[in-house]
Amino acid sequence: MRLRALLETEALGLRLLGGEDELDRTVRGVMTTDLRDPSRYLSGGELVLTGLAWRRNSADSEPFVRILASAGVAGLAAGEAELGDIPDDLVSACRRNRLPLFAVNEDVAFATITEYVVRQVSGERAGDLAAVVDRHRRLMTSGPAGGGPDVVLDLLTTDLDLRAWVLSPTGRQIAGAGEPLAPGVCATLASEHLAAVRTGRRGPHRMSIQGITYSLFPIRGHGRGPGPAARDVRESVLSDWLLAVEADAGDWPAERLDLLQGVTQLIAVERDRRDAARTVRRRLAQEVLELVQTGAAPAEIAARLRVAAPVLLPGLGGAPHWQVVVARVDWDGGDIPGGPVAQSLLEEILVDPSIAGPEPSDRIAVAHAGDEAIALVPLPSLPGEPGEEKGGPDSALHADVLLASVREPLAAGLADDGRLTLGVSAAVHSAEGLRGALEEARHARRVAAARPGRVCAAGHHELASHVLLLPFVPDDVRRAFTARLLDPLRDYDRRHRAELIPTLEAFLDCDGSWTRCATRLHLHVNTLRYRVGRIEQLTARDLSRLEDKLDFFLALRMS
Repeated sequence: MRLRALLETEALGLRLLGGEDELDRTVRGVMTTDLRDPSRYLSGGELVLTGLAWRRNSADSEPFVRILASAGVAGLAAGEAELGDIPDDLVSACRRNRLPLFAVNEDVAFATITEYVVRQVSGERAGDLAAVVDRHRRLMTSGPAGGGPDVVLDLLTTDLDLRAWVLSPTGRQIAGAGEPLAPGVCATLASEHLAAVRTGRRGPHRMSIQGITYSLFPIRGHGRGPGPAARDVRESVLSDWLLAVEADAGDWPAERLDLLQGVTQLIAVERDRRDAARTVRRRLAQEVLELVQTGAAPAEIAARLRVAAPVLLPGLGGAPHWQVVVARVDWDGGDIPGGPVAQSLLEEILVDPSIAGPEPSDRIAVAHAGDEAIALVPLPSLPGEPGEEKGGPDSALHADVLLASVREPLAAGLADDGRLTLGVSAAVHSAEGLRGALEEARHARRVAAARPGRVCAAGHHELASHVLLLPFVPDDVRRAFTARLLDPLRDYDRRHRAELIPTLEAFLDCDGSWTRCATRLHLHVNTLRYRVGRIEQLTARDLSRLEDKLDFFLALRMS
């Protein structure tokens, strides 16, 4: 917008006092000030509104005007409400510094001028950005990607002063303009978005975190949107990205909302391209999986692994170790295929959540068979001592760590009718070990499935432990076993505040050592002996016998 346009708008009540030759200057914003030195708040291109409270005498005008001119403001508008006519010294100072000067009629509020300028400038910026987005969309849909989501987000920042981030459904940052969001904020935003989608609320969804309002827009690729191609929201809710904008979209005009929808469509094109690029890795995983499941010769599997290694770990010197991760998504009713959902979700879960950007997923190959998704994860071998290798098992995935940072968003997306279970194998170095790793991961997933909760995982280390057996004990047997051993102690603790249960846990954890247990509980050994004697009396068990110790241990684990 030009200064000339402001002068020609009668409702603004502006009268030109000087600077006729400068009326084609561009106005990029508006600022009201009565500070003697407002330079710290100026960035250039503003129309400055002032009530002249900064002026004590004629000598103040020149320094004030020089500060504005040095900051590159578009013009100065002085109100007549305080002093009546604008002082001649201010008119002269503006003329010397080639700064356009307007008088504002006393009947016109500065707020009226501010609202008009902001509306006009925002509208023009939105129009410019819409044109850029449209050009960018045509480029990306007809040829190679034009820079990815970061380019579009930079446009939002520079043209509309909007900070925005693209997040995965697990809350990992894919792209962003400016400083990255804290991981906890990302997880909370993703959780809110998934919960809103599952409850059918119309977007954009809004929420506040630490006093900052964010508006959340879904990014849906072809076939994942609300149109006829998507049969059920559960088929896409755990794979769609989202756009988080640091602004309250509740009071946005329809034009700006349409613009942001265009931005999400543009990012969706890039998302579809990245999905297509995964086809090679998925095919590699599928081929290896078929060879393993059909009992192919180890030499044939090894040959296929040698093909996969350079694709997943470019530049790798030695052969990697491999790990297998099996995931399954189950929906109540069983009418939604879980395999594709689990495949897309596992590709995201296996990316380190601390790494921003989409590229780390290029090292993950995930196939799906039926309702299962199966990931083939390479672990690079690092050189160690002569004749040794190290790095693979040491850098292996751990089931309890994989879901730690994504549990909250996933639970929101699964809501009350979905469930994710995941199993992780040990690392293996040869083709011979891959079939065993697959069975190990599947068995670990079944252990996870036997546990309560919407999001559960189990690792290979649990398969060589009593933990493997506990989930498969029927609920009524578990309740009867724990009640018979522990209910007498709980009742006694409630009546006497004796802390027999904590004492029992500590005694078993210290392997029955009186001294170590007494030290841990800050008790005299005689007091500890009294408590253990009371436990034995109430349960008719002997804690010096291995069988009774084991029964108590299992009861505590199952309770």
